[in-house]
Amino acid sequence: MKDLQQKLRQIDGKSYKSYKDIQGSYGFQSYSLAIDYVQGDPFAAPSKIRIVVPSNQYKIANEWMETSTRLTYIEDQVARHVGRAIHQDRTVVKGSGKSGAISIDAPGQEILERTAVSINNKQTEICLSIGLPANGRRINGKEAEKLFFQVIPSIVKNSLFKMEAHDFEAVCQLADQHDAIRAKMKEEGWVSFVADDSILPRESGISNKPMKRAVPFQSPEANRVSFTIPHRNEPITGMALNKGIVLIVGGGYHGKSTLLKAIERGVYPHVKGDGREYVLTDPDAVKVRAEDGRQVTSVNISPFINHLPHGEDTIRFSTENASGSTSQAANVMEAIEAEASALLIDEDTSATNFMIRDARMQELVAKDKEPITPFIDQIKRLRDQLSVSTILVMGGSGDYFDAADDVIMLDQYLPYNVTDQAKAIAKKYPFNRDEEAVNQFKSMPNRHFLPSSLDSRKGNKSKVQTKGRTLILMGRSEVSLHYVEQLVSSSQTRMIAEVLHHLEQRNWLKEQRSFKELLDAIEDQLDQKGLASFTGFKDQHPGDLARPRRHEIAATLNRLRTSKVDQFS
Repeated sequence: MKDLQQKLRQIDGKSYKSYKDIQGSYGFQSYSLAIDYVQGDPFAAPSKIRIVVPSNQYKIANEWMETSTRLTYIEDQVARHVGRAIHQDRTVVKGSGKSGAISIDAPGQEILERTAVSINNKQTEICLSIGLPANGRRINGKEAEKLFFQVIPSIVKNSLFKMEAHDFEAVCQLADQHDAIRAKMKEEGWVSFVADDSILPRESGISNKPMKRAVPFQSPEANRVSFTIPHRNEPITGMALNKGIVLIVGGGYHGKSTLLKAIERGVYPHVKGDGREYVLTDPDAVKVRAEDGRQVTSVNISPFINHLPHGEDTIRFSTENASGSTSQAANVMEAIEAEASALLIDEDTSATNFMIRDARMQELVAKDKEPITPFIDQIKRLRDQLSVSTILVMGGSGDYFDAADDVIMLDQYLPYNVTDQAKAIAKKYPFNRDEEAVNQFKSMPNRHFLPSSLDSRKGNKSKVQTKGRTLILMGRSEVSLHYVEQLVSSSQTRMIAEVLHHLEQRNWLKEQRSFKELLDAIEDQLDQKGLASFTGFKDQHPGDLARPRRHEIAATLNRLRTSKVDQFS
């Protein structure tokens, strides 16, 4: 502490770059402070520090870390408490630029594996970003002392050191419950489980918090299941959606898309009080949609599109500007290649001609003039040949009644199982359209990305950076993830950027792994060595990363405009 204080007084009033002198580690009363990175000027990206609390100062019980799920939830809980303590601190640190700013990569409604907080038997490590105080571009040493010796100790005291055993025990119980529900889903073959009394609508289009006075979810009787989970006196009940084809229907504004959105986000666990904490979906379920203008590189879309007018190859289809139908076909096939277990589709974000072609249109436009095989003609083959389920929101075409295993109707935000009625209607009014399936899902090409796909060069530098949740800048090219809808945090995007850079720098693509093998290898390293293993940090801890799924990593690679792809024979 005294060393740091002395250094701050020595550099007070000097050029801002003199802050480099304080990099290093300092012992405080109940923790050590590591200053890993010092910003170049007060307007640049903030400095990076770590608070390291040894276990003899604050004990994390071993049982709170006995499963990987529990540990993730514990670390998430600490990050939330630190975030609240930062928000509640009213100490003013004066200065120009980002002087006195303090932040942590605080979690949202989802519980994700993050680098913001790391806990083991020896210590708890908290990563913060801070703005070192300045007057203009000169060091304000007095305000820096206030930052390090008043503000930061107060934040640590009011977060980690204020947490009680019951705070940790509560999240451990939620972790156990989520593990139990997922185990039950796997045992029973459920794609998704939506608990009774869940609150599915969100506060607004820009808020992910639960809507007040929303209608609580109540399961249809035909889909209601009941089973016991740990730390709960009575069984949990709710709607189970089986593997297969599930159709969600109903009038406009009755909650169809809201239900699908909750199912889509259920691939991630949610915090207590979110309203969707007991809405869980198979982690390999993937939302697919139309995506006009996206890059597609050597994807086999032939099960859906054939005989294009200019003779383009649809077994190895590539384009820099995909249409709605070709982009959705590519999204489906890429999801299957990345081993999606289920497809989640909303007609509102789909290409109409990809989803359905009715009898009248078939008669007007003959099949030999129409290259698209609509999804309705392949949905059962996806289920039967590939064991890929589909949950589909469809309000505009009853032709899907024939294919559906289950039909759920939303009426005034409440679901009803209307499968029998839908099947009766289908029998009463049989459609007279012809099935158009041409290619079956077999002999799928096995793609692998060539090393030249990854190019982070920009001038004399190698640079990969992110702009929010939806944009990665790799060298001179941009990767837009705007329509990758299950990417929920900008920290996941930063992690994907680190993965891309790591793959390039370590020449992973030279090993000619198949796409599936590449994704498997990435996940293996994440599991075994952690998120930081993909970064350039060794003794430092990157505190602003969160784990993405393999499907969002795959989506990014597939959208690289520099991608070059070959196929194994």
